[in-house]
Amino acid sequence: MSANSTISHEIASLLRDEILRSQYRRGERLPSERDLAARFNASRGAVREALSQLEQLGLIRILPGGARVQAIDAASIAILGPLMAVNDVPDPLLVDQFLQTFGALAALTARSAINKASNEEMRNLQGMVERLGKLAGDFGAMQTQWREFLEYLATVADNLVVRLIGNDLKAQFVEQMMNLGIHPVMKPATIKQLVNSLKLALASKDAELAATTIQMHFDELRTAVSEAISLKQASYQKQAVSGLAGQ
Repeated sequence: MSANSTISHEIASLLRDEILRSQYRRGERLPSERDLAARFNASRGAVREALSQLEQLGLIRILPGGARVQAIDAASIAILGPLMAVNDVPDPLLVDQFLQTFGALAALTARSAINKASNEEMRNLQGMVERLGKLAGDFGAMQTQWREFLEYLATVADNLVVRLIGNDLKAQFVEQMMNLGIHPVMKPATIKQLVNSLKLALASKDAELAATTIQMHFDELRTAVSEAISLKQASYQKQAVSGLAGQ
C-alpha cells in the first residue's frame, strides 16, 4: 500500500467516525478538498481518495458543489462494525438488532442445510454438536465451536447470498465485541438444553426443530449480550464518577 493510500485511509476513517458521531448532519456539506487537505496536512489527491472511500460506504454523496452527508440508513453494511465501535460501549439496540437479524439468517441456513445434507454431512454436523456439548462450561471456547458449526451449516446449505451477508455481519460483530471487551455469559443449563435439542434435530433430520433451536440460541445470546453491555456501561459510569471525585 502506498503512503498516499495509507493517508487517504486514515482521513476516511476519521471523517467516517465524525459522521457516525453526528458531527455532520444529514445534507450538510463537508469542508472543501482544500480545507481538508490543510486540516490533515495531506495532498488534495489523498483527500479526494478518502472522499471516494466514504462515498463507496454510502456515507456521503459527491456533487458538483461538494460532498454532502447522507443519512446513515443509506449507507452500506460495511459501516456496521465502525458504528458499533464509535463509542466506548456499543449501542445496545444496534447490537440487539444485529443478533436478531443474524439469528434469523442462521435459522434459515439450518433449515436449508438439514434438508440438503448428505449422510456424511449429517455425521459431521452431529460430531460438531457433540463437541459443543463438551464445551458447555467454557462460553468463550464454545463460541468458536458455534461459529465453526454455523459456517459448516452455511456450506451445506450452499446459499451464497446468505453466506456473504452472514460473513460480513459476523466478521464485524465478533471483532468489535472482542475489541470492546464485551463478554456475555449464558447459563450452562440453558446451553445443555440447546445442545440436546440440536442433537435430537440432527438425529431425526428435523429441519424445523434445528431452525427453532438455532433461533433459541440467538435469543438467549441476545439476553446475555444485553446484560454484558449493561455491566460494561455501569463500569464506565463508575470510572467516570471516580474520575470526577478525584479531581
